[in-house]
Amino acid sequence: MRVVITGGTGFIGSILTEKLQERGHEVIIFTRKPSSKHNGIQYVQWLIDHALPENELGHIDAIVNLAGVSIDDGRWTSERKKKIYDSRITATQEVLRIIRTLPEKPGVLVNASAIGIYPPSLTEEYRETSTAVGNNFLARTVNDWENLARHAADLGVRTVFTRFGIVLGKKGGALPLIKLPYQLFAGGKLGSGNQWFSWVHVEDVANAIIFSLENESIEGPVNVVAPSPIHMNAFGKTLAKVLHRPHWLPVPSIALDLALGEKSIVVLQGQHVLPEKLLSNGFTFQYPSLEPALKDLL
Repeated sequence: MRVVITGGTGFIGSILTEKLQERGHEVIIFTRKPSSKHNGIQYVQWLIDHALPENELGHIDAIVNLAGVSIDDGRWTSERKKKIYDSRITATQEVLRIIRTLPEKPGVLVNASAIGIYPPSLTEEYRETSTAVGNNFLARTVNDWENLARHAADLGVRTVFTRFGIVLGKKGGALPLIKLPYQLFAGGKLGSGNQWFSWVHVEDVANAIIFSLENESIEGPVNVVAPSPIHMNAFGKTLAKVLHRPHWLPVPSIALDLALGEKSIVVLQGQHVLPEKLLSNGFTFQYPSLEPALKDLL
């Protein structure tokens, strides 16, 4: 397939690009930099004045929309939240505009999303059939983002919303920040420790995106989380074990609120999310259990 990726040079996008090429797919990455081609990848300018990327595409089979300011970097100030929200909406609006201009539509749009759409809960289990939506900033952002991307289906494009859990990776995602206190021998329970931590290895994220591209029966929301969510305190104990560090110094919720602001909800208010659609369609997780995943990354 010829696959367009927005956000293709980022944390998830770079791994996805490599895997797509390994499987023989052709990759086109939308970027703000001047158009070029190297390592078999075509780079096409977008989101700058007068850029018309559709004129450089020709036939494409799929679009993966990963564009957006990272939620993991920096404190969630009002300005930062606006960038997180606007970057996702602007990129998705441009993806839809491009699809409308193409005489031959791509077969599928895989649009990044997040389990943050679900309300925090200690007792609920969320599957793709769950319709509950939270009322915090992250949930509102994800809900608006999905509702916008949903217009691709009106254009006859199979549309998938990959709802990422807490992505664990060596060079990005939540793990570098979470592991830091343990490396300093100051790791311990975050908040109550009873909140759910629905995690996923970044390799499985990339594999799940490719699985969604290649399987025409998959559409709508897809929970991209490992099949073994865990409570935050148990996650910390496992992380400490793998790092050979103690798990002893509790961090009260108020301290995280002061340090991270509203962003603290990511670690203090979790959701118990299950990847029912992936499993029922035959997807195999490379890292279904936490300890082997952490050993691979650390």
